[in-house]
Amino acid sequence: MKKGIYVMVLCSVTLLTAATTIQAQTRKLLALSKGDHTLAVVDPVSLKVIAKMPVGADPHEVIASTDGKTAYVSNTGGGRFHVLNVIDLVAQKTIDSIDTSPLMGPHGLAFANGKLWFSAEGSKAVGRYDPTLKKVDWAMGTGQNRTHMVEVTKDGQHLYATNTVGGTVSLLSKGSTEWAQTVVSTSRGVEGFDLSPDGKEIWAVAAENGSIYIIDTTSKTVIQTLEAKAIGANRLRITYDGKLALISSLRTGELFIYDVKERKELKRVKVGAGAAGLLIDTDNSRAFVACSPDNYVAVVNLRTFEIITRIDVGKTPDGLAWALQ
Repeated sequence: MKKGIYVMVLCSVTLLTAATTIQAQTRKLLALSKGDHTLAVVDPVSLKVIAKMPVGADPHEVIASTDGKTAYVSNTGGGRFHVLNVIDLVAQKTIDSIDTSPLMGPHGLAFANGKLWFSAEGSKAVGRYDPTLKKVDWAMGTGQNRTHMVEVTKDGQHLYATNTVGGTVSLLSKGSTEWAQTVVSTSRGVEGFDLSPDGKEIWAVAAENGSIYIIDTTSKTVIQTLEAKAIGANRLRITYDGKLALISSLRTGELFIYDVKERKELKRVKVGAGAAGLLIDTDNSRAFVACSPDNYVAVVNLRTFEIITRIDVGKTPDGLAWALQ
């Protein structure tokens, strides 16, 4: 009898601990407004803007630190600017700026292994900023025109970048003493891309021909090309369960939804006049699409493929990210 009571108490404590952990972790949707030069913080449940902070003159992308307490915003300026804004998400205020020079035109952002990684499209390079040392502690040239978006593995050992004008994808890997790069040819306008959850594939989409290029990260070659006809493709994101690939088109205003396993299109959803920044909900239930010309973020149900609502985060919304605290 005592053993049964002990088990019941233990289960109750375990459930209470799990519930406390879930309540303790909060998440916020971060959304940039290019027109208002602000970063909006959105409650993902009510979908209401709860705070706005000023950012730089040409904000494009945003990323949060692993602990969700700090956000970083890139200011590109057509490859001429060299500023990253630093936002304290707890105090809800802009607290600092990072000078990336001589690396010019910071754009794509990733946060991994305790550091901020960024592309420098004006310098044909990628760089890394150490928040503890408060300095750029590493950089590497790609030699490719307009190095634009970046993704980094959690251990910081592999970096992937799309080179929009060059029409290539850079695969950088850290060796025992130095980094090495493999350049994979795709098509001009390649921009939006994502790494599959298992790290085995890169899905990259080109704006000019609308094709999806699937790259094997081991052989570092294109293993399949899908004629998706996603003309004007801007961003590509794969759901956390690896089942769906989503593509936003800035030209057509459509959200293309692909079945990753079957390699086929499931649906096209008209979300506005133009679709740019793209973010998947952490439970794979929704997609958030920044419709820049329309001045709203569309929320799409990924089970019914229908628009749920629209969020006003400011003029010309673009970069989106999660902050998990």
